[in-house]
Amino acid sequence: MAVEVGVDVAVLKSEIQKTYTSVSEEPGRDFIFPTGRAWAEDLGYPEELATVPELAVESFAGIANPWKLGRLAAGERVLDLGSGAGTDSLIAAQMVGPEGHVTGIDMTPAMVAKARAAAAEIGAANVEFIEAEAERLPFADESFDVVISNGVIDLIPDKDAVFSELNRVLEPGGRLQIADITIQQPVSDESRRNIDLWTG
Repeated sequence: MAVEVGVDVAVLKSEIQKTYTSVSEEPGRDFIFPTGRAWAEDLGYPEELATVPELAVESFAGIANPWKLGRLAAGERVLDLGSGAGTDSLIAAQMVGPEGHVTGIDMTPAMVAKARAAAAEIGAANVEFIEAEAERLPFADESFDVVISNGVIDLIPDKDAVFSELNRVLEPGGRLQIADITIQQPVSDESRRNIDLWTG
């Protein structure tokens, strides 16, 4: 079932990709939202941040700290929903160790390429990055122990589809560690049609 959001979803996705391609390719540019290593440090990111390559962290665009919800255990299988340039995935890869595995997905090809390059730079063999969309995850049921996500679900109009997919791919008893934006008041129809408000 399609969700009525008052905006052309294809155009919205295209605009989101443009925004985050810019974050990937022009990390020093000023955006309406904070980016980079200093921002991740301000959020209180864990010590593993220190070993994440600058290639990834320079394009970090998270909105909060999902690690405040807890650390990962060795051996866990992790999905990073909207992995961007790979900062959270590379932190997760360190936490789960060689017996664990992290899969980052992102819909922006430039971010996926940057994340892959960052993982290769540090020889992280227990992490992979895939171009995919959160509403249609290319994974079998019960594939992951943990889903992490930082500032991504708010960008997706069909949140029911996202959470349905997360429920499907999580192992029974699995957990979510999500940092995201929430609102307390209904969004007006005019605001729902404003793509700039969706893309940040």
